[in-house]
Amino acid sequence: MNDTLRRALADARLDERAVASSLQVDPKTVLRWISGRTPMRRHRWMLADLIGRHENELWPHLVKPAMQPGSEIVATYPHRGAVPREVWRGLLAGAEREIGILVYAGLFLAEDIELVRVLSTKARAGVSLRLLLGDPDSPIVASRGTEEGIGDALAAKIRNVIVLCRPLLPDGAQIRLHDSILYNSIYHADGELLVNAHVYGAAAAHAPVLHLRQRDPGDLVTTYLDSFERVWSGATPLPG
Repeated sequence: MNDTLRRALADARLDERAVASSLQVDPKTVLRWISGRTPMRRHRWMLADLIGRHENELWPHLVKPAMQPGSEIVATYPHRGAVPREVWRGLLAGAEREIGILVYAGLFLAEDIELVRVLSTKARAGVSLRLLLGDPDSPIVASRGTEEGIGDALAAKIRNVIVLCRPLLPDGAQIRLHDSILYNSIYHADGELLVNAHVYGAAAAHAPVLHLRQRDPGDLVTTYLDSFERVWSGATPLPG
């Protein structure tokens, strides 16, 4: 089932008959697309234009890896929703030494019970798990909320994530609050990263994501990992 396409059609108030009429295909064909079949390229483009979405958002599995021989760039995605869920799970589940997450809120991750279970399992197995969340009372978070046009909602999201992630502490996780200006959210595990850019006036969910893997020689991953460590060193442990 392509739930993203199904929701997009519902948001656009279009049913399979309306889509079929616009694209000049059989309604059963549209139902097959909603069920998970990938349309031909020209139909993907027409359908994406019809409902005002990017093709990569509706069919993220079609995003081509950008990795070149020797490159630290595995893939690029136009926005966070285009990152396949299996990539997120693979990043966390594959960690053997450490997992580090640097965000303001990261509510999408904290609400995913399966991914939280992966984090719990990894922490209990001895993997170093460090979570950096924005301090909901800091002026930096207030400023970012204003930039995104959501005001106090960002601080509220962080408080929600704190509640959802606090049970990870007995498993061995470390959680700190920071008041840094973030230019990227960073999700890293054993030298593999997903870096979600921050764009002025847009939520992180709507900004591009880089999938990186550390190679030798290579400074790209090291730059982001060093940034993570600098924020960690200045952050405050979550009160018990």
